[in-house]
Amino acid sequence: MYEDCGIELGVLPSTGARVLCIASAGDTAAALQHAGHDVTAVDVNPVQLAYARGRLAGGATAEGSAETLMRLGRGTAGALLPAWRGPALRAFLALDDPAEQARRWRTALDGPGLGLLMRLALRPGGALAVALRPSFAHVVPARFDEVLRRRLGRTVARHPNTRNPWIWRLFAGVEPPGTQPLFAPDVRLVHADVLDVLEQAPRAGYDAVTLSNVLDGPGPAFASRLRAAVRRAVRPGGIVVLRSFGEPTATGPGWAAQDRSALWGVVRVVVLGADPAGTKDRRIDP
Repeated sequence: MYEDCGIELGVLPSTGARVLCIASAGDTAAALQHAGHDVTAVDVNPVQLAYARGRLAGGATAEGSAETLMRLGRGTAGALLPAWRGPALRAFLALDDPAEQARRWRTALDGPGLGLLMRLALRPGGALAVALRPSFAHVVPARFDEVLRRRLGRTVARHPNTRNPWIWRLFAGVEPPGTQPLFAPDVRLVHADVLDVLEQAPRAGYDAVTLSNVLDGPGPAFASRLRAAVRRAVRPGGIVVLRSFGEPTATGPGWAAQDRSALWGVVRVVVLGADPAGTKDRRIDP
């Protein structure tokens, strides 16, 4: 699950919040439960929900289509580029100094060879296009190879590799040493569309919702319904977290630069009805 739950943990109350999240692979739900929150995790895909249930019970991680694509890319990079091979790559991932990480990224890992491989895989018609469902394809930036290289460079220049499990997963396909399986048996799992869950929830029934990138793909009608449902289901002063793969607008990436998973173009955190009248929202800046 490539989203940094540190964003949610940094903006939610310290404990005791009623939180709705997307189940996905279970990582965010588990982190929120461990922090003492009352967590409901929703997914419309029954296979995905079953996978999350297994992981939250301590089960193993499986390889999905995105991971297969990344594994093939890592294998090709390792075969052709020395800096992306075992010992050299592990030495990079073990670094704890963002300045040194940025230097090695520029001088060793992010060279012409990587640029060519990512261009072949991530430009229109490449392997990524095969993996994307049609409704989602327009969200990914047209020059995603260059965009992703910038996001990766931004991440290694800000966050210590040795404490960043998402960089280990992206670059090496493994967890950092000492990583324990998920275990969060008290997460409430719901098989449904998140919009239906929000529309049917009690008014002000949640203190926060974290909705990943649910607006990447659906059209404006869905977005309008989702906004109305969130306003109804989340109490005034409650928190909403949204992510997007798209490139940021003039307002900037928000929390995306703080998200250690490196993939997101925009992460927004909003406080609903933050004014005394409860009618205006306030975006929280990092």
